[in-house]
Amino acid sequence: MWLLFAFIAVPMIEIALFIQVGGFIGVWWTLLIVLLTAIAGSYLVRNQGLREIGNLQRSFSELQDPTEPLAHGAMILFAGALLLTPGFFTDVVGLSLLVPAVRHKAFIWAKSKVKVQRFEMGESPAQRPQPTGDRVIDGDFEDVTPQKSRNDGPSEWTRD
Repeated sequence: MWLLFAFIAVPMIEIALFIQVGGFIGVWWTLLIVLLTAIAGSYLVRNQGLREIGNLQRSFSELQDPTEPLAHGAMILFAGALLLTPGFFTDVVGLSLLVPAVRHKAFIWAKSKVKVQRFEMGESPAQRPQPTGDRVIDGDFEDVTPQKSRNDGPSEWTRD
């Protein structure tokens, strides 16, 4: 139900803001602002996205929980989609998601709403191979040693 409300309310808010801002500063200035926010937003999304990818790689290499960098990356991606969508309301929400403190608060809020049952890093005991009593390894092989052909020696036209 909330999603339906958002799909109806957001375009109506955007239309109302376009009418108000366009009437106040003019159509061309309004379009210029929308274009500039899309360009600036894509630049900011790229820079912050690369930074978050570095944080994600660092969390993997240090064997830490990658949940927060993944969530920040998803919020940056969502912010980029909002900034590329024409409108003032979506631009404000998108720009606010590019502020690390806002993303952190949103992550804390979302984390409080999600109940994690289990989290493991590495192999679980069920996935580890169990040792067996015999050490016989069955396999097939094929000899791939190159065979000498008749043409490998000196030519018959010359004498040694």
